Amino acid sequence: MKMSRESSSPFRRALLVGVLYGAIGCLWVIGSDQLAAALFKNPELYSPVQTYMGWGFVLVSSLLLFYVVYQLLLEQRESESLNEEQANAIRELGQFQESVIDNATVWINVFAADGKALIWNKAAEHISGYARQDVIGHSRIWRQLFPDRTFHDQLIKKATDTLNMGEQVSEVEAPIVTRNGEKRLMSWSGRRLYDAHGKVAGIIVIALDVTDRRNAEADARARERQLKTLMGNIPGMAYRCLFDESWTMKFVSEGCREITGYEPDELIENSVVSFLDLIEPDDNDKNTRTVENAIAEAEPFAIEYAITRRDGKRIWVWEKGRGVDVDGELMLEGIIFDITERKALEQELSRMATHDALTGLLNRRELEARLESEVRRARRYRRPVALLWIDVDHFKSVNDRFGHAKGDDVLRRISDLLQSSVRAVDIAARYGGEEFVVVLPERDLEEASETAERLRSLVAEQDIEVAEGESINLSVSIGVAVYPLHGDNWQTLCSVADKAMYAAKSAGRNQVCLPQSAGDSW
Repeated sequence: MKMSRESSSPFRRALLVGVLYGAIGCLWVIGSDQLAAALFKNPELYSPVQTYMGWGFVLVSSLLLFYVVYQLLLEQRESESLNEEQANAIRELGQFQESVIDNATVWINVFAADGKALIWNKAAEHISGYARQDVIGHSRIWRQLFPDRTFHDQLIKKATDTLNMGEQVSEVEAPIVTRNGEKRLMSWSGRRLYDAHGKVAGIIVIALDVTDRRNAEADARARERQLKTLMGNIPGMAYRCLFDESWTMKFVSEGCREITGYEPDELIENSVVSFLDLIEPDDNDKNTRTVENAIAEAEPFAIEYAITRRDGKRIWVWEKGRGVDVDGELMLEGIIFDITERKALEQELSRMATHDALTGLLNRRELEARLESEVRRARRYRRPVALLWIDVDHFKSVNDRFGHAKGDDVLRRISDLLQSSVRAVDIAARYGGEEFVVVLPERDLEEASETAERLRSLVAEQDIEVAEGESINLSVSIGVAVYPLHGDNWQTLCSVADKAMYAAKSAGRNQVCLPQSAGDSW
């Protein structure tokens, strides 16, 4: 009979075998004698039969005992083999657990209900600076890691709640003080640990050192604050936009309010208006070409253009930026400044470089440049160009009598009269002192003479106020020269016209005088 290990204990199994053997023996003794007495009446036969029956009993009982012992030996061998396999499995599991726990990159420790440390892995050693032989079996480590009494008591309460009520701790950040006095910020998670019988054996704690991460996040926040402060205080608009048809803004700084009149979120994603809509159409193509060329050469770009603000005011801006790759998408990053005042100053400086400061007419240098250009054009298209050389008669007496300030007023009045009395294509300039020059493109000698006479009459008819209740009348002397009749270059024309003007003065002033003799003809 085969008996499994699960059926009974060794004692009960041995007792069962003994009882069965005794019962079978008793039955055999009683039954065999009665059977032999009934079958064999002859005493001579009865005695040998009993002997054979005794031997038979011994044989049967020996076979039965052999079978039982054989089965027990088989079970013992199986049990020993199973025990060895279980022992190996347990040993391998222990080695695996020890390897996983000990070599984990995160802090893992287990402590009992009384706070004594049971497991302290290598990461816990490395981070805390405390070796496991100094920690295992003691609870003082918690006082060392958390020297602040109040904070220590709070952690003990959390651990007690976890033990008693099963509350799990998940990613609670709390600092520790390491053995060398360094503070490290740890993210703690913990839960109950149960033994093989399902009883609470302690708490398993897993901690992640988040010091570097939190420091990096704090640095990033500080840089972001600094950048935001910087962006908010620079006199311009920083931006990041797509290089698409509408220059879709992805980021704009607070400076956009001052430049465009719009809020940042009104420009971002073109929610209210696209930045491209603010740019004057004539500048769009030019800007796009400039940016495309800069991107192709991997260089920054700088452009100037005009935009229309929300309030309708037109301003000039200067933009500097460059193309950048953001997650595989081409974007533009840069900054835009309001240069309206600078542009106005440049225009004023340009005007000052080409115009007379007193009268606002073109100055001598610009006159000569324009006159040279007109002569070249006249030569190319075989058209005439006339030159009037004008001088105010007796102007010195005005300065002597009324002062230079009043003299300047007189010059301004005459210059306004000349400017308003010629065509838009004509050029009026102050050559110097009280001398003025008017260039008449595509005017021949007769037409130039008529214009000169008209200007002379206008000046003579003007009452020019020089003092309160006092006005004067002035006159001008005008010399005329025409290309190509009186010269084939601008210098000759100026010389001829100047001489004709002095001839008019010699003839009594307040006159128009032509050159005495013609030069080259057509």
